Amino acid sequence: MMRVLVEYAALGCVAAGVVAGWVTFALGRDLRGALGVALDFWLAGGMLRLSVGTDWQPLAAAAAILVVRKLLVASVGRSRGRLRKCKEG
Repeated sequence: MMRVLVEYAALGCVAAGVVAGWVTFALGRDLRGALGVALDFWLAGGMLRLSVGTDWQPLAAAAAILVVRKLLVASVGRSRGRLRKCKEG
């Protein structure tokens, strides 16, 4: 029973991440911030799944989400810096 509740809570985190990411982007037009918010919720969902998992797969999924978050946020930040330089120069 507890495992089912945790799975639904993790699914709720994923859904909240989608909604929060879209709202952040819609209000601020900041793709980097929106991705960061969404991926933080998705990481939280992965961590919830880790709390009931006894296998290595949930741990690998949470680690993969963390790596993707870091890479995407860094990539978007670099792209915006290049775009700003092109507009100024």
